[in-house]
Amino acid sequence: MSGRTRAFTVGLVLAAVAVLIALYAIGSGDYPMSVPDVVRTLFGHGSKADEFIVRELRLPRVVTALVTGGALALAGALFQSLVRNPLGSPDVLGFTQGSATGGLLAVVAFGGGTTAVATGSMLSAIATGVAIYLLVWRGGGHGHRLILVGIGVAGILTGVNSYLLIRANIVDAARAVLWLTGSLDGRGWGHAAVAGGALAVVTPVVVACGQALRNLELGDDPARALGVNVGAVRVTALAGAVLLAAAASAAAGPVLFVALTAPQLARRLTRTSGPNLLPSLLLGAALLSGADVVAQRAFPGHQLPVGVVTGLLGGGYLVLLLARTARRARV
Repeated sequence: MSGRTRAFTVGLVLAAVAVLIALYAIGSGDYPMSVPDVVRTLFGHGSKADEFIVRELRLPRVVTALVTGGALALAGALFQSLVRNPLGSPDVLGFTQGSATGGLLAVVAFGGGTTAVATGSMLSAIATGVAIYLLVWRGGGHGHRLILVGIGVAGILTGVNSYLLIRANIVDAARAVLWLTGSLDGRGWGHAAVAGGALAVVTPVVVACGQALRNLELGDDPARALGVNVGAVRVTALAGAVLLAAAASAAAGPVLFVALTAPQLARRLTRTSGPNLLPSLLLGAALLSGADVVAQRAFPGHQLPVGVVTGLLGGGYLVLLLARTARRARV
């Protein structure tokens, strides 16, 4: 099986998995429904009770999980391709911390509600991306510089976020901590529209740059020799990744590790070089929707924020990745 055929097959399987997880998530809960009942209701043939449960209560959360997971994974794939490093993700490079700063300011300084938090998070993430770009690519830039600058910015913003939490009153602090963990509780169509809109705008643009990004992973000089406009491709990919990360944070809070793990797992499944943008997107959608099912059903009577589940799984993956890297370095 050729690499392109395998990548296409993996993409189809991942899309099917994401759909099946979504159908199960919609049908499970205190008002259980079978998958055929869910499908009938989605096509407008269910009872009034089923219509209300599916369309008003469960479907917005599931769609938000799918598009947010896809946005995070696609952002991670773009970052990892740009820096040519498996540690390239919004979590490591400071963008997640930047979005958290905006959300915290909206809560602590202005007492804002859900819309204000989402707006502050998105604007702050974009501002963080602009700042990092100006620091890294003054006179040209390289992947390792982006990682180092991003880690430094993340450290600074983590300190700022801790100070904001200390300054907040107990009610605002509790709200902020829940949001900082990453949660899909109470998510509606507006949240889905934010992440889904960014995904719809960015995906065609960056997929069109897929071959150029694959060439760019060889290095700037080989890419130029292959006819790639290095500066334009890099700015386009970085802008797309920042917008996706910002929209995902606005929709569900700073959910950790999906952007880190999904692109690497997708690359291992497809066994092809390059950014693997679409397989990463589909795997991210399946991962976050599956993590949300676990968060809701793993402990009956106690729902976890989805960020707790992704943190546990992604943290374990990061430890494994670092251990493998250290082992290869010794060899």
